[in-house]
Amino acid sequence: MEMTRQERLEKLLNAYSHHYDIEWDVAVEGGSFPAAAIYYLRDENYLISKKHVLSAVENHEYVYFYLTEHLDAQDLQHQIDLSLKEGLSRIKPSKEHMSSKVKLVILADTIEAEAETLLKKTRFHKNYRLALHGWMEYHIAAMEISNCRFLSNPAGKETRKLLEQNFGSKEK
Repeated sequence: MEMTRQERLEKLLNAYSHHYDIEWDVAVEGGSFPAAAIYYLRDENYLISKKHVLSAVENHEYVYFYLTEHLDAQDLQHQIDLSLKEGLSRIKPSKEHMSSKVKLVILADTIEAEAETLLKKTRFHKNYRLALHGWMEYHIAAMEISNCRFLSNPAGKETRKLLEQNFGSKEK
């Protein structure tokens, strides 16, 4: 039996839920996402006790999920703008901030050729204070459900592999 997009989203969120905090129905200025997954890691080095922190680094990930029947280039650009704006608003650069990743994961029944080209060519990287206050990178990965194809931009290969692990082998 074929899984619906919502069932696929729930399966994917289950995979993320082990290390990420899941938020449902995320409203952002200009639109919304059915779900988001947020990851936060802080690593500290101490001198004698926890009161005396020698160094600390923080890593963040903000993953936004989008479901649609048909993805065209205009819709994709709107989702990229929304997720990037929302992700950037959550990043707080500081001397302890090492990296942040903003990710968009799309589950679509069909994807237009223009949208595929846009998806593969989208790149965004930002350094904060010459990378002394960290950096951020934008990742996109998508699954075209109708023919079980997986797409990503160059930075999103890791996210695409997670989609392939969850939906690739069983449906071929």
